Amino acid sequence: MSKKTAKKYVYFFGSGKADGRGDMKDTLGGKGAGLAEMTNLRVPVPAGFTITTEACNEYFKSKKKYPLGMWEQVLANLKKIEKAMGMKFGDHTNPLLVSVRSGAKFSMPGMMDTVLNLGLNDTTIRAIIKKTKNDRFAYDAYRRFITMFGNIVMGVDRQKFERALEEIKERKGVHLDTDLTASDLKGVVDEFKAIYKRSTGETFPSDPYEQLKKAINAVFSSWFGDRAVKYRKLNNIPENLGTACNVQAMVFGNMGENSGTGVGFTRDPSTGQKKFFAECLINAQGEDVVAGIRTPLHINELEKRFPKAYNELDRIYKKLEKHYKDMLDIEFTVQEGKLYMLQTRIGKRTAASALKIAIDMVKEGLIDKKTAILRIDPQQIDQLLHPMIDPKAKISVIAKGLPASPGAAVGKVVFTADEAEKAAERGEKVILVRTETSPEDIGGMHAAQGILTARGGMTSHAAVVARGMGKCCVAGCGAININESQRYFTVNTFTLKEGDYLTLNGTTGEVILGEAPLITPELTGDF
Repeated sequence: MSKKTAKKYVYFFGSGKADGRGDMKDTLGGKGAGLAEMTNLRVPVPAGFTITTEACNEYFKSKKKYPLGMWEQVLANLKKIEKAMGMKFGDHTNPLLVSVRSGAKFSMPGMMDTVLNLGLNDTTIRAIIKKTKNDRFAYDAYRRFITMFGNIVMGVDRQKFERALEEIKERKGVHLDTDLTASDLKGVVDEFKAIYKRSTGETFPSDPYEQLKKAINAVFSSWFGDRAVKYRKLNNIPENLGTACNVQAMVFGNMGENSGTGVGFTRDPSTGQKKFFAECLINAQGEDVVAGIRTPLHINELEKRFPKAYNELDRIYKKLEKHYKDMLDIEFTVQEGKLYMLQTRIGKRTAASALKIAIDMVKEGLIDKKTAILRIDPQQIDQLLHPMIDPKAKISVIAKGLPASPGAAVGKVVFTADEAEKAAERGEKVILVRTETSPEDIGGMHAAQGILTARGGMTSHAAVVARGMGKCCVAGCGAININESQRYFTVNTFTLKEGDYLTLNGTTGEVILGEAPLITPELTGDF
């Protein structure tokens, strides 16, 4: 087969036009189809391209070799991104940086891997400092890139980078990442490169094309990663679907106080109430919100600081919901006051929320009754009978976090996903207590009765996954101090060790000492 007739493995989107469409999830994956659809709706989306699920499957069939013509199509479409964004990949004066993300047909929150700021090296960083006159931003982007590339592409333990960062913060006497100066972050970059070299035996790659190739391979390979395999088993997702790979021009929420990033649902995913349910962080990258590394701010903060971008966001989320005729989960970034949409997909929701949204959308004339009934998953109905704490019981509330996923749960405290899985096998009921959850914790989250996190918001990984599973979750409970190695946590004057009983109220966010009595609620209202 000549290269001219090679199969189409790469689909471009940008400048208001996309090769693909929203109904091409089989080929482009959920994320790629969403980006194509938003681009065609003339929503502001940074230019990019999607490598198809078929390319991923062919890659595995040919023992990890790209199918004929794929890499050439990648390079040709990279040129199109350069043209759309007015920048050049690997350039010494005006470099284009890209993100590389996976996206399977079915939404698998946090299951697959993302690399941001790809294209940075010791030359392009100088160009970015000169262009932005913001060396703090540039070194912050670089240290994040080394962490993600090291961890996701090369398998370096993320904790090595996290620990080094904490040590540097301690040395400098600061608490927050944002308190580190540009020269501190330059030191972080040097330390991270040294960790990379010690862990892999290789120098951090400076050729952007080599970086890109390795990142695409890592996205393809993550389809068979432990987390993804486990999630597919739990959710009966076939393994021959493959994942698509999205390469997209970077926009930055961490360019300073006039930038930010956020995640939102077009309606409340816990209650179904018709109000924009969103959180944001100022001067941050999107991963920070989803990963729960910092506990985010209410969306009102975005409205206060960037009224123009907020008004555009308000118009866009309503337009998207009307177009998709469903509640959506969206990700957005504001770069120096300008809004960009990075993702849209059908939002995960609790059963009570699904019921209310379906009924409201019929009343609003968005969907008909037949569609509404098909949207209620019969298996989710028993979630409506989530246990709740007996209102007559005397309880001792020791802390309050965010009510991230409703219901109540009682169990023994455990601190790792592995412990939760082992305890569940022994028939014990447990509460998984983590500083923040990550996709590796998926098995333990499934095994636990409820989840408590010290950091992260209502749109963090823990919250989204727990709501999808119908698990009770209290997130961002800043009052608790976890000592994972010694297996205990403290809150005010209380100390709870592994094996002590704890009760969570995911509807109010309350953390309760001991075993509170639970009751099964009556069905009311919309049901």
